[in-house]
Amino acid sequence: MAHDERDQSDEHPQTPWWWGIGPVGAVLLVVTGIAWALWEFLGSGAADDPAAGYQGSKIVAIGLVLLGAAVLERLRSRRSRAHEAEDRQNT
Repeated sequence: MAHDERDQSDEHPQTPWWWGIGPVGAVLLVVTGIAWALWEFLGSGAADDPAAGYQGSKIVAIGLVLLGAAVLERLRSRRSRAHEAEDRQNT
């Protein structure tokens, strides 16, 4: 085993605040970000602080990326389980 393989772990040394919140957290981020952006654009007026709407949009983007990653991981695990079952039937 190479030296770099032993030292690797699943945990990132400088994890961001949204690291590992899962699909439910991703959906909550999307909903919260949409609500924030709508509040800024429709409710409080975007002329006061244009950066606040941008921040809400960033939260939506982070949530969508996390949700997409969770869905892809689920599809990959299903596919690998299907291949394992297929291999068991063939042997």
